Amino acid sequence: MFDRVFINAIDAHGNPLNLAVKDGRFASIGAQCPHTGDADIVDLEGHLVLPGFVDGHIHLDKSFVGDRWRPHRSVASLRERLAVEKQELAGARPIAERADALIRQAASFGTIAMRSHVDVDATTGLANLHTVMEAREKWRGLVDIELVAFPQAGVVSCPGTADILDAAAREGAHVVGGIDPATLDGDADGQLDIVFGLAEKRGVKIDMHLHEPDQQGIDQLYRIAARTKASGLHGRVNVSHAYALGDVAPAVVDHVASALADAGVSIMTNAPGDRAFPPILRLRAAGVRVFTGNDNIQDAWWPYGNGDMLQRAMLIGYRSGFYTDDELLVALDMATDAGAAVLGIDAYGLKAGNDATFVVVEAPNAAAAVAAVPAKRVIVRGGAFWSDSSRMSFASGKAGHQHGVDFATTA
Repeated sequence: MFDRVFINAIDAHGNPLNLAVKDGRFASIGAQCPHTGDADIVDLEGHLVLPGFVDGHIHLDKSFVGDRWRPHRSVASLRERLAVEKQELAGARPIAERADALIRQAASFGTIAMRSHVDVDATTGLANLHTVMEAREKWRGLVDIELVAFPQAGVVSCPGTADILDAAAREGAHVVGGIDPATLDGDADGQLDIVFGLAEKRGVKIDMHLHEPDQQGIDQLYRIAARTKASGLHGRVNVSHAYALGDVAPAVVDHVASALADAGVSIMTNAPGDRAFPPILRLRAAGVRVFTGNDNIQDAWWPYGNGDMLQRAMLIGYRSGFYTDDELLVALDMATDAGAAVLGIDAYGLKAGNDATFVVVEAPNAAAAVAAVPAKRVIVRGGAFWSDSSRMSFASGKAGHQHGVDFATTA
């Protein structure tokens, strides 16, 4: 009846959980162990099972993971940061090697899907995008990667970039990006005309980087919400960072949150260490979908990060002042279900009929896992163990000859 049955696990609340798999999908999930027949049996020995992690915002083309350590260089402006980044990347190992190394590292922690922003502009053209596409193919079936054509240098202020964004969408980018329409481009309506026009023309989604502060940033959120509603793009537009939501009074947040929820615009925050950021619980209460991602990892922007989305959930909770179990579960949701919904991942999560993909963690419940970020994990993809011999081993057996999993550090 089943190919494999995972027994003696626990769910997010610490309750007993058994998972039966057939043809790579969950055939049965529940507290009671189903009749196993001649299925392979894996005894998880009371360990926690979580859905695979989703990194909703990462930059695979920028990271120095897989390359040497590069000390951070301070700058005085965004334009200077962009110049430093180009200098550093010019002397780095090829994008293909660094992207592959970062995907592998993230996957070893349990990430099974990600949205990667990839720089495109009139200078680099689509070279970065094509290279990351090749890296994505190597991981197809293990890590699902959605690509954003990201105009890091601006849209209106960088002549030719609009055509490059169009070409990127035509050649396989499923999302088009934008960035700080007023402060970087100096033409908010002009940038939004281009980005939303491409989304309608090519049938792609939108993900806008928005760092603009205070009321200026709030004004942009209203513009984005209005355009989303007018274009019929409900559920297909995201704003990343949206720092302004952390700068203004609660009443202002509530008002713009209502507009965002009505338009179906989501918000991504990585809870940056040096900046106010969106009030997560307040936005969720208003009906706004809020999710998270690692953003930059060991690159020219900042030296932090390792690709672990459970650690990112902890940082979300830490910076948000989440102490209760329910609040810690919100942080986990942002790194799992909420991100999966934004990326449009089908058959995701611990439910019968879905892909039998999950992470086994040494923790008494999900809240404890978020708070402590256990290093010991095992990843199961489609009902089969994702094995990396340097990090983990496992065993299974037939009914009556059950074996457990040998946990090893994945860091």
